[in-house]
Amino acid sequence: MKVDQKGNTITIKDTQGDFNSFLTKVTNQYKSYEDHNLIIDLLPNKAVNIDDVKQLLPLSTQHKKAKKSFVIVADAVDYNAVSTKLTVVPTLLEANDIISMEEIERDLGF
Repeated sequence: MKVDQKGNTITIKDTQGDFNSFLTKVTNQYKSYEDHNLIIDLLPNKAVNIDDVKQLLPLSTQHKKAKKSFVIVADAVDYNAVSTKLTVVPTLLEANDIISMEEIERDLGF
């Protein structure tokens, strides 16, 4: 797991290719990330499937209740099968763009 912080956004990258251990680490260390916007980068793990992504729903819901962005980057999933409660995009650039837009919306009171 690799963690990078840029401004108010933290990117957490799965570097081991084992989604379940990655999910456990992110969940256990969540308190240290809860005050930032989060990007969960699953691009290095080509074995990630839609069921794996759906396991991030509780973290996403909790994070969004705190008025912070939670974006998952995965290119090996069917975006039409993803819950509308999850934000999943194919690139890191799109993830950063979504966070920028959501911050503007929050600043405007939406």
